[in-house]
Amino acid sequence: MNIHYIHLFFAILLEVTGTMLLPASQNFTRLLPTAGLAVCYLVAFYLLTFAIRTIPVSIVYATWSGLGIFTIAIASTVIFKQPLSWPAVLGLFLIVVGVILVNLYSPAHG
Repeated sequence: MNIHYIHLFFAILLEVTGTMLLPASQNFTRLLPTAGLAVCYLVAFYLLTFAIRTIPVSIVYATWSGLGIFTIAIASTVIFKQPLSWPAVLGLFLIVVGVILVNLYSPAHG
């Protein structure tokens, strides 16, 4: 696997972690969750700069946003017990399929 995809994978994980810390920050009034989410976002964007060295920005962003949405929706269901309707599950499935298609059929990149 291309090292730049590994950077992208960890960037997505950190972005999701930062987003999941947003409720715990209580509108940035709690120091530790706020600092944690800031560090997660900063490191995520730093890792993203490595991914865009060889992967086209459009592919990076489609993957980042699509898998981020999917992962946050699943994590919110598990952690915060926020239910997902069947149309939402179908939409998440379509997002993942879209990300796969975009990555499989994008122009060759190194």
